Parts: sequence; structure tokens; C-alpha cells
Amino acid sequence: MLKNKKGLLRLFFLLLVLSVGEAKAQELLTLEEAVKIALERNYDIKLSANDELIAENNVSRGNAGMLPVVTGTVINNNSIQNSSQTRADGQVNEVNWGRGSNLNYGVGLSWTIFDGFGMFARYEQLQELQKLGEANLQQTVLARVSDVISVYYDLVQQQLQLQAFDTAVSLSRFRVELAQTRFEIGKAARLEVLNAQVDFNTDTTNLLRQKELYRNTQILLNEIMARDVNIHFRVSDSIQIEEGLSLADLSTLANQQNPALQAAVLNRRIAELENKQARASRYPVIGLNTGYNFTRNASALGFSTLSTGNGFTYGVSASVNIFNGLNQRRIEQNADIMLNSAALQLEQVKQNIQSQLAATYQTYLTNLTLVKLEEKNQRIARQNLDITMEKYRLGSITTMEVRDAQLNYVNATVRYSNALYQAKIGEVALKEIAGNLDL
Repeated sequence: MLKNKKGLLRLFFLLLVLSVGEAKAQELLTLEEAVKIALERNYDIKLSANDELIAENNVSRGNAGMLPVVTGTVINNNSIQNSSQTRADGQVNEVNWGRGSNLNYGVGLSWTIFDGFGMFARYEQLQELQKLGEANLQQTVLARVSDVISVYYDLVQQQLQLQAFDTAVSLSRFRVELAQTRFEIGKAARLEVLNAQVDFNTDTTNLLRQKELYRNTQILLNEIMARDVNIHFRVSDSIQIEEGLSLADLSTLANQQNPALQAAVLNRRIAELENKQARASRYPVIGLNTGYNFTRNASALGFSTLSTGNGFTYGVSASVNIFNGLNQRRIEQNADIMLNSAALQLEQVKQNIQSQLAATYQTYLTNLTLVKLEEKNQRIARQNLDITMEKYRLGSITTMEVRDAQLNYVNATVRYSNALYQAKIGEVALKEIAGNLDL
């Protein structure tokens, strides 16, 4: 009996040393490092950054139609013809396979100097679109950082659960060995050995399933960080929760920093500028044009076989829309409707943000309470398990009571880790809504 216990202790410490060695061989990934890698590599962030760069490049006076357009042209036409010409005095001139050419080249400038202030509205709209791109990039960054934090702490809670399942397997293995020894010396029935073996197999299955889930979550975090999904790593072993969040402060920050709200404000402004552009068509369009041209015409037959010319041209053009089938009225009405929709969407986003804050904050408070409760339950379950195992060693308790103590400890640990994780996720969600997500 004593030798058997010593053998189990040696086996337990051997497994402990091996597990520690395996853990040390893996990379320790901190949350800060995970966020840094995601910010540098995540594909969604890179794509959103590219969209923001395009919006930035589009902000130019030329794109708004405020600068002149200069165009160079070259036209060179050649011909080979059989020609016949009869003059007034009856003389007939004929040329076979006569060659002719027409060369025309020059440069022209056109410049719209007034279009009902539409070009100014377009330029301001391009600036607002750039700001919208920045807000969308900020929203993408917040969402991906939130994903990294959520998955990271999911791994932390799974590590805590792995420890509980591993403890259950170790205890079940000890029960099998002890039951087998007691059976061999005639102090226990075969049924006790079989029950212990079934419990050991069940706990081993649960541990393997938990390891599978842990590895799959590792792969998910690697994917979010856009790195090799086969990399193995360790994460922190604790979850720290900020308990002093204030709903009033979060609401103030959300009104100032929430990217979705900022995007809604910018969309309303863009709709206002679209409205201005729609009404600009009621005003006349005035433009200037000038250019320099050179022409050269050559023909094998005619009053002039060669003529050339060059010089400047200039002028002013003006046009005004008098009637276009009531389309101008329709365009302006649609612009008014779009402006109203943008204003409604802004109010909807404001209400949605406040609703999310209120609901998430209530869940956050509940989870804080559950953390304290489940921590106490887990501590009690551990004490109960220690006492139960000691009684089991002394043979003063049934295997069913031992199994109940095991399951109570595992379940209490799982609930405690879940409470920690849910409280942390609530904290992260609140900060994300407020646009002030920190580590």
C-alpha cells in the first residue's frame, strides 16, 4: 500500500515536471504583444488603412473641378487619291495616285470658373470623406483590438479550466490505483474499481476536449494576428478586471469618441454638401478657354497645294439650365430626403450607443458580483475536495461522495473562470463603445 502511494507520488511529480518543461518551451505571448502584432499585420486593418489612403488621395482641388484642364492634341491624316478637276475655262487637270496630308496639332485649356459654388461643395465633401475614412479605420482598429483581447482572455479562462480538469484526472487516476490496491487485498469490491475506471475515462475525455478547444482558440488568435496558425504559445494565467467604470463617464466618452457616432455625424455633413451640389445646377456655368493650334494641309491637286496656319484662340462660354424635364426638381427633392435620412440615422446611432452602454453596463455589474460569489464557491469547493480526499484515503467515505466533491470542484472552477471572463468581456465592450479601449 505504501509503495503504491510512493509510486503514484513519483508519477504525479514526473507529469508535473514534464508539463512545466513543455510550458517553458512555448512562447509566452503577452496581451500587449498580441495587440501589437495584430495592429501591424491584421488584414482588416490593412484594408481599412488602404481605403483611408484612397480617401486622402482624393482630396484635391483638381478632383473637385476647381483647376483648369489642359489637353494636347495631334492629328495627322494622309491620303492617296485619283483626282480630276475641271476649271471654269474648260481645262481639265487629272492626278493619279496623288498624295495628300493634313497635320493639326496644338494645346488647349478649359477652365470652369463658376458652377454655382458646386466645386467648393465637392472639395469640402472630399475632405469630409477623408475624415469618414479615418473614422472607419478607427472603428476597424477598435473592433480588431477588441477581438484580440476577447480571444486572449478566452485562452486565459480555458487555461484555468484545464488546470481543474487536469486535477480531476489526477485524482481519478489516484482513485483507480487505490481501488485496485484495496481490491487486491480484499478490502473493496470489483465494482469500486470499475466505477473509478469509468470516472477516470470520463475525466480524461473532458480534459482532451478542453485541450482541443484550447488549441483551436490558439489558432483563432493566430489568425486574427495574421501570423502562422501553427505557432504554439502560452498566455497569462490571470484576469485583472477594472471595477471602477462609471456609466456617466462612459456615456460622455462615447458621445465624443465613438467611431460609429463620428461616422454618422460625417455622413450627415456629406449629405448636406450633396444637397448644395444638387442646387448648384440652378446657377449658370461660366468657363474660359484658350489654346494654340498649328495646321498644315497638302494636296496634289487644287487651287492651293500647300497651306499652313498657327495661332492662339480664346473665348468665354456660359450656359444655364432653363428646363430639363423637371429633373432638377426631382434631384433636389431626393437630396432633401437623403439629408433627412442622414439626420435620422445619426439619432438612431446615438440611441443605439446609449442602449448598448446601459445593457452592457448592467451585465458588467452583474458579472462583477458573480466573480466574487464564484471565487468564494471555488475556494469552498477546493477545501471540500481536500477534506474528502483525506477521508477517502482513510477509507471513511464512499466513492460516490468523492466523485461529487470532484465534480463540484471542477464545476466551481469552470463557473469562476467563466465569471472572470464575462466580466472582462463586459469591461472591454464598454471601453470599445466609449471609443477608449486600453489594455
